Amino acid sequence: MIDLHTHTLFSDGELLPAELVQRAYAAGYKAIALTDHMDMSNMDFIIPRIVDAACELSQYSQLKIIPGAEITHVPPALIEKLVAQARNLGAKIVVVHGETIAEPVIPGTNRSAIEAGADILSHPGLISIEDAALAKENGVALEITSRRGHSLSNGHVARIALITGAAMVINTDSHAPDDLISRERAELILRAAGIPDENIDAIFVNSQKLVDKAGRN
Repeated sequence: MIDLHTHTLFSDGELLPAELVQRAYAAGYKAIALTDHMDMSNMDFIIPRIVDAACELSQYSQLKIIPGAEITHVPPALIEKLVAQARNLGAKIVVVHGETIAEPVIPGTNRSAIEAGADILSHPGLISIEDAALAKENGVALEITSRRGHSLSNGHVARIALITGAAMVINTDSHAPDDLISRERAELILRAAGIPDENIDAIFVNSQKLVDKAGRN
């Protein structure tokens, strides 16, 4: 399993980075990104600490550990600036908290995240076909999620991504130990979203490509 959307005690997760990494390794993960919630108020505090933790823990773990960020609930006009700032601070995977139907995300967030070139648009809710087509053009992956609430729109996201050819990834949005899932569970969630079996391997390949890209940056 490759999971590119998780949270630690640096935002609203329950675990320290070291424990999250160890639990992910014990669950059979190959790679994990630490992508705590942030905005302009805490980005400069969180990212350097996640970068340091990922660097040090990587010396003692077989798991690929990637420092990242999830830009969350900010005005769409600020997203481009914050994506660039997160990268400058050392985030190797930049996620933007999409227009989930489970929370009052500001309309226009999906489009701004895609235009800003985020790596992943998380739980993008009832994403439009126009935005999904732009995500394909800009190389932004759309997330299928195992997270309760956010996962309610998985079927819609999958259908629109298949129509437009936009890349998909599957993540957990983990906040607690029980949120981590196996590869087998991830495949079940993808099938439940209406994704044909012949498309499933490609979704995991998309995640691996983001891991490889993070390693080059």
